[in-house]
Amino acid sequence: MGMGRYQKSTTSSSSSSGVSARWVFVLCVSSFVLGVLVVNRLLATSEIVVDGIERASPVQNDQARSLHPLIDCESKEGDILSRVSHTHDVIKTLDKTISSLEVELATARAARSGGGDGSPAVAKSEADKSNKIRPRMFFVVGIMTAFSSRKRRDSIRGTWLPKGEELKRLETEKGIIMRFVIGHSSSPGGVLDHTIEAEEEQHKDFFRLNHIEGYHELSTKTQMYFSSAVAKWDADFYVKVDDDVHVNLGMLGSTLAHHRWKPRVYIGCMKSGPVLAQKGVKYHEPENWKFGEEGNKYFRHATGQIYAISKDLATYISVNRRLLHKYANEDVSLGSWFIGLDVEHIDDRSLCCGTPLDCEWKGQAGNPCAASFDWSCSGICKSVDRMLQVHQRCGEGDGAIWHTSF
Repeated sequence: MGMGRYQKSTTSSSSSSGVSARWVFVLCVSSFVLGVLVVNRLLATSEIVVDGIERASPVQNDQARSLHPLIDCESKEGDILSRVSHTHDVIKTLDKTISSLEVELATARAARSGGGDGSPAVAKSEADKSNKIRPRMFFVVGIMTAFSSRKRRDSIRGTWLPKGEELKRLETEKGIIMRFVIGHSSSPGGVLDHTIEAEEEQHKDFFRLNHIEGYHELSTKTQMYFSSAVAKWDADFYVKVDDDVHVNLGMLGSTLAHHRWKPRVYIGCMKSGPVLAQKGVKYHEPENWKFGEEGNKYFRHATGQIYAISKDLATYISVNRRLLHKYANEDVSLGSWFIGLDVEHIDDRSLCCGTPLDCEWKGQAGNPCAASFDWSCSGICKSVDRMLQVHQRCGEGDGAIWHTSF
């Protein structure tokens, strides 16, 4: 009886265990299949994420770049540099415009002030004329002369200076103004002034200044010339030349054209001579103590026979003429006015060639000089007698100015 109960119990237990094993097997198989499906799905999703950038459409790529700007860093860098460059160009253009407006305002003020320098007036004020629109000229040449220099003026008129209708044509076709520059005598309306007026009536090539002529007043005369010229003519350059210097106008124009777009240039043969402290010698400097110890040299400046300055510098002289100090020597005075300013000094040796054989050799070598004179005489020695000779041997040809493009 006991054995029967044991067998029954064993049978029931085996039957119960057999059912559980089957269910476990089914569950295991189901879990394996489900696991395979899930893994395959995850792998497919991963491939799409990894290759998303390559497989994405152009619109999706643009959206991705907007969300992640570092992806397109190279193109962004180029775009930034382009914008910076454009902004720099705009600033430069604006600066030039402001500078131009400042120059025009200063010129108008200088013209309006007229002859308020305390000297008796000879020429009429140009203030009213300045209100009209002025044509833009290339350059103005002021030939410094004196009452006693009629023969020098005639030697220039007979060589490198056009006359009459040719002088007018030079203005209209080339934008070049050329005038002999002279003031008035200490007795206005006297014989000397009447003589100049008669000469002016004949040649129409004078520019009269509100200035009393005198050798020791050359610095003042130079200052007056630039101030008056910039008020009368709107030009790129203003040139000062002595009446015993030979000039090749075509070469001078070509020289200036190289620097036409520079705002503040000072062009000439730059030098730095000794400051002469000894009284009684030529070119004595009474204010030598300002330049340091005896034996010192001047600052760099252009030799006085011929030089050119741009419009901005001529306007600066005009506006500040009452504040600019004048030394004994005219070329030193001009150089001192530009010390401390943002000015480009251009040393051009074609503006200080010697007379034959120097200028002749250079011309034959294909490098004609813009100006010629003798250093020993601070001009052409015996210029009245030798100007024609220098012109014939060192001149560029009478028609050169008309065939030269600027």
